[in-house]
Amino acid sequence: MADVLKKVPVREQDPKVRATNFDEVCLGYNKEEAMEEAARCLHCKNAKCVQGCPVSINIPDFIKGVKEGDFEEAYKVISESSALPAICGRVCPQESQCEGKCIRGIKGESVSIGKLERFVADWARENGIKPPAPAEKNGRKVAVIGSGPSGLTCAGDLAKMGYDVTIFEALHEAGGVLVYGIPEFRLPKLDVVAKEVENVKSLGVKIETNVIIGKSVTIDELLEEEGFEAVFIGSGAGLPMFMGIPGESAKGVFSANEYLTRNNLMKAFRDDYDTPIVRGKKVAVVGGGNVAMDAARTALRLGAEVHIVYRRSEAELPARVEEVHHAKEEGIIFDLLTNPTEILVDENDCVKGMKCIRMELGEPDASGRRRPVEVPGSEFELELDTVIMSLGTSPNPLISSTTIGLDTNRRKCIIADETTGQTSKNAVFAGGDAVTGAATVILAMGAGKAAAKGIHEFLSAK
Repeated sequence: MADVLKKVPVREQDPKVRATNFDEVCLGYNKEEAMEEAARCLHCKNAKCVQGCPVSINIPDFIKGVKEGDFEEAYKVISESSALPAICGRVCPQESQCEGKCIRGIKGESVSIGKLERFVADWARENGIKPPAPAEKNGRKVAVIGSGPSGLTCAGDLAKMGYDVTIFEALHEAGGVLVYGIPEFRLPKLDVVAKEVENVKSLGVKIETNVIIGKSVTIDELLEEEGFEAVFIGSGAGLPMFMGIPGESAKGVFSANEYLTRNNLMKAFRDDYDTPIVRGKKVAVVGGGNVAMDAARTALRLGAEVHIVYRRSEAELPARVEEVHHAKEEGIIFDLLTNPTEILVDENDCVKGMKCIRMELGEPDASGRRRPVEVPGSEFELELDTVIMSLGTSPNPLISSTTIGLDTNRRKCIIADETTGQTSKNAVFAGGDAVTGAATVILAMGAGKAAAKGIHEFLSAK
């Protein structure tokens, strides 16, 4: 008999093999494994796991469907709340959300909710199961800016309510951060992202690519000339941050955004694409979040020795535990309690190394994490040819600067109501990274879902 206190193990590629390819690392559950894991669920009446889910999926009911082998019903339950289950099952930080609230986890390991969600979504895709049909069209037009997780979620929910929704995407391919930011080995683009986008389109959502709001057309023009009654801004946060240290403008220094976009969206890792990318031999990634792990693991697969340089300890790493674990398994070197002070360049202005200083943790700062303090006399140098800065991102100010009456805060993030997404401008709503700064896929989806409800209430009152 299986041990109900422990999760059913998930099959993965061997670390030595996967470090040389871009195939998906996690292989997921098969039918028997999924049903066995689902049987561990206690089906709580007051399900705390649902409280931990930003899009409020009815987790006990979908798991009940898996347990009974009714995978179509399980997918139907998930689809009522989530437009992107195959994506969420792969990239959500379940350990700090639904699984973190799981009662089973008090005396053992929590139910593997994320892996079960992924199984159900993959099964539905492989068996041609589509989301339920939307309501009849009500003839009212809503524009959505950005086809990332917040935009797709908002558009999908509005389409289900009967609205005529058009998404405007600046890039040539829909998906936002899902296609440009997250590597293939974590989130397959053709088999997963493209199919989830098609599911949203099957609800009647139209997607226009290569449209830059603020240049191609403004929000005011959408409202005043194009017949849209409301606009949702889900344009993300794609403007990278840098440290401002000497040598940062040298050849061989990249933002994680550029590095990942070249590789993920423009397929630089494939021999049949001619996208240029630096295949460094010794690479340092500065930062400790999920994006830093993605950049480091990508550089490793492109043939580099890779160092993660992070100024706090492992306990403070903001990346998911699973991503840190995978990075270590694959051979990423972690230089923790280390902070760069200067990027060293050669006579051709190319990176040749990086000066660093050791750190120690002092008193907690405003974030609640202990503040890193320099250790005097601990300077040292790393020999490198490439540096990737992964220090966070902020929203591109193009939209806010070209929209009359749209208020932003000091970080250039759009100010919007947390519950409804309403901004300072009438009929304009916003959510996701454009409001919060860089955060997670599922939090962006939660914001898109809230805004869809807010837009519906706003238009219903007109």
